[in-house]
Amino acid sequence: MSNAYSGPRRHPRALHAGAWWAWALALGTAATRTTNPLLLGLLLGVAAFAVAARRSSHGGRTFAFFLRLGLVVLAIRLVFEVVFGNELPGTVIVRLPSVPLPSVFAGLRIGGAVTTQSLLGATYNGLQLATLLICVGAANALASPRRLLRSLPGALYEVGIAVTVAMSFAPQLVHAAVRVRRAQRLRGFSSSGLRGWLRVALPVLQDGLESSIELAAAMDSRGFGRRGPVSALRRRITTASVLVGLLAVACAMYGLLDTGSPAVVGVPLLVGGALVAGAAVLLGGRAVVRTKYRPDRWRAAEWVTVAAGAAALAGVVLAGVWQPGSLQTNTYPIAAPQLPWPALAGLALALLPAFLTTRAPLRNAASRIPERPLVGASR
Repeated sequence: MSNAYSGPRRHPRALHAGAWWAWALALGTAATRTTNPLLLGLLLGVAAFAVAARRSSHGGRTFAFFLRLGLVVLAIRLVFEVVFGNELPGTVIVRLPSVPLPSVFAGLRIGGAVTTQSLLGATYNGLQLATLLICVGAANALASPRRLLRSLPGALYEVGIAVTVAMSFAPQLVHAAVRVRRAQRLRGFSSSGLRGWLRVALPVLQDGLESSIELAAAMDSRGFGRRGPVSALRRRITTASVLVGLLAVACAMYGLLDTGSPAVVGVPLLVGGALVAGAAVLLGGRAVVRTKYRPDRWRAAEWVTVAAGAAALAGVVLAGVWQPGSLQTNTYPIAAPQLPWPALAGLALALLPAFLTTRAPLRNAASRIPERPLVGASR
């Protein structure tokens, strides 16, 4: 048997964090354009399948946290509809005790009749918001915010640090909850029920916030966002250009997502804002003096992932153009939701990253950062 050396062993390459975030945000944007429960359910299925196939070592817990958060949002939306809903006609399910309101609050109620149509409308709207949150959770489970920060242009480092701290708070919260509940069980305390969650809540919030603050301090001490010798005038022009460009892109996206606004205004504003912001980012990136260790590369797999997310969004948009009314489900009168074929084809293409990319490599046990003791875990 030959023991010839066959060269260095190649480990699977983690996909660029920006590609996963672009894919997930495209799915979330598609969710904002429809209240069709069939399409929203398919979007949830695509996100869950991709997370199951390509998540990182702790991605499953993060995604499960966002799934629970989506269920909470849906439940809150239904409760608000039952208690503070609009006075709309329909088939009455139950009549609650009502509180009379002055004429200034015409159209609103506290209590009163709860109709089937109002509950269906609230369910569709709550499911839409829950799907958007779960798509963001899929991005958190598939890509680390710290790796995304490494790939940001130099002009966005200050904003990137704040955004990274905000995005890493939810995963840190999930990991802290697991560790605190384990510590509580080892000490003989029950971690289930309302009393158990109240005992766990304060240590979890404290640990998650401290971890995020320590991340910001560590990045600042390592020189993230440190600039070279640049004049104040150039720095202000660059900052103003980035701000104006991003505001133009935000206004354009609002106009495109609003079905009542003409696309003739939104598309030029989107292109112009993107060009201004991109030029300012490239100009400001030259002022940042820092090196990158093993930078993430943007290759064919990244382009496939971004194109798959764009295909899902394009399919939903084309479904609204070619099959009008298929993206919204009527409640007056109650109608069965449709399943437009352009959206179905786009969502099928959105599954490609789950098959054509590699699973994120797991961290070595020797390279893991030791867990610090949790403050208040024994409470």
